[in-house]
Amino acid sequence: MSSDADQAVAEGVDENGDRMSLQVQIRDIGSCRKHVSVTIPEADIADIRNDALAELSSKAQVPGFRVGKVPRSILLKKFKKEISADIKQKLLLASLEQLSDEYEIEPISEPKIDVESLDIPDSGEFHYEFEVEVRPDFELPDYAGIQINRSSGEPTEEEFKAYKEQFIASYSERVTTDAAAASGDSVICDITFTHDGKMINEARNVSVTLFSRLNFQDAALENFDQLLAGAKAGDTRDGEITISLQSPIVEMRGEKVGLTFGVTEVQNLQVPSVDVEFCQRLGAQTEEELDGMLRSALTRQVEYQERQETRRQVLDKITASADWDLPESLVRQQTENALRREVLEMSQAGFAQEQIMARESQIRQEALETTRQALKEHFVLDKIATREDIECDQSDIDRELLMMSFQSGEPVRKLRARMVKTGMIENLEAQLRERKAVDFILASASFVEVPRKPAEAVNAASLRIAVCGRMSSSLIDDATPQDSE
Repeated sequence: MSSDADQAVAEGVDENGDRMSLQVQIRDIGSCRKHVSVTIPEADIADIRNDALAELSSKAQVPGFRVGKVPRSILLKKFKKEISADIKQKLLLASLEQLSDEYEIEPISEPKIDVESLDIPDSGEFHYEFEVEVRPDFELPDYAGIQINRSSGEPTEEEFKAYKEQFIASYSERVTTDAAAASGDSVICDITFTHDGKMINEARNVSVTLFSRLNFQDAALENFDQLLAGAKAGDTRDGEITISLQSPIVEMRGEKVGLTFGVTEVQNLQVPSVDVEFCQRLGAQTEEELDGMLRSALTRQVEYQERQETRRQVLDKITASADWDLPESLVRQQTENALRREVLEMSQAGFAQEQIMARESQIRQEALETTRQALKEHFVLDKIATREDIECDQSDIDRELLMMSFQSGEPVRKLRARMVKTGMIENLEAQLRERKAVDFILASASFVEVPRKPAEAVNAASLRIAVCGRMSSSLIDDATPQDSE
């Protein structure tokens, strides 16, 4: 059955007779969503029931009967519940597997089946229905010979100086002071969030550095350092913040929220001296050797940014015609994966924790739109990779893990085990396959050299706190007519 068919009905048994004579109806119910109706005839149910009974008979122990000799009627009566559950499981697994083999449905999530509500009839047909999210059906754009602007150039001395200062500052010791807070200091504070006069969230004992911008996961506060300038322990400062239009709490999108900072401690940052002890702490013997390590790290970051900009142009061009919609439920489900992949790439490139956290907050604030675009890019790149027989093999993963191990200092074996446990190894595999697809496109692209933009200094603090974190949305923004009935 073609993926763009609105409705189809099919019956079929293969030459060996081991296929069920399924009656299947498939119809579109929205973007990337299909409703599937399956009917299994009584004869196929009887075959499955006989198999289940034979399997049970071979191991069931009933007083007065030898194993394998229990009459069918007694088995049906004594183990009715267990037999019914076994038959239902076998019917669902077999029919879903047959659906996957016979119909061009490419699911991107588990089918939504209310298994508990299904009952196997003693006689007659068995019918069940479900909804499933599927890959979008679209034509690939022409990706051969596209034109790309490419920036180049080594990091300047000014960029290196700023990077070195930022790197050394990240090892600063925090010392409590009675002086008033100033830009660049750190404060310990309690934060209270209010909306329409009611508290919606609070955070206690939060440590944050005074930068010009303070990022939360679903909002950003500008001029944060000015707001807290002059504050001492015991002081409070009030501000206002606007919730991101991509917040998962639908009714709070674009809403104004008041926030109060209760300062409990002000801390100066004591920047360490770059002496022999500090250098050795970082694996260098001299400041010159440390500079070499930092220049290498900065070069990797510049290369990462240049690669990201080139990649962005490729993706913009190949997804320009991707005007198909994606269900919001799918977008929200994939947001965390998109975030983890971005953090993974930045970790591979050697970015500082503050830079990664700032990017994480930006992604979360723009999560839905960012993920929606990332999903479209994934589907396009995946289809290109499939067309061009591009695969990620084990050696690709091994090389990437080795590089990550070298940059982080974490042993490869430990790194692999952690990524497998957290599910990030699948993200890495997908990331490498998509990177190969982009490289394939770039191999035939034409380039126009343009000046490189200087790297921007970090001037934002980021907290892993959602302003609306304690709220639950009462709205569903991707409800279908069937959902509301």
